[in-house]
Amino acid sequence: MPEPLTEVPSDAARGDRVFAERDQGHCVLCHIVSGLDVPFQGNIGPDLSQVGSRLSAGQLRLRIVDYQIVSPGALMPSYFRNHDLYQVQNDYLGETILSAQQVEDLVAYLSTLEGDVDETG
Repeated sequence: MPEPLTEVPSDAARGDRVFAERDQGHCVLCHIVSGLDVPFQGNIGPDLSQVGSRLSAGQLRLRIVDYQIVSPGALMPSYFRNHDLYQVQNDYLGETILSAQQVEDLVAYLSTLEGDVDETG
C-alpha cells in the first residue's frame, strides 16, 4: 500500500502513543520494541525493534490496515478494515479500529525503528 491514507502529515510521536496506549492500537499487547519504556510488552507477535529497517512504509501500512491480506488467518487484527468482520458489537459495525491518521502516525513511528543491526550474526 504505497499511498498514505490521509494528506495530513504523519507524526512518529503520535504513532508511539498509538503503539503503546490501550485505548488506541495497543500494539504492545502482542509486540515488543527494545528500549520502549512500557511495561508488559507482548511476545505473541514478532519483535518490532528493527522493523523500520526491514519493511517500507507501504509494507507497514498494508500490515496495519489488513494483515489478513499478508497472512490469512493470522491473529493480528485488521486495524483499518470495516467489512467481512465477525463478532462485532452493533455499535462498531462499519467502523475501523484505528483512524486513517492513527494508521499513518503508526507507520511513521514504526519506520523509525531501525534498532542496532548486528552485523556479526
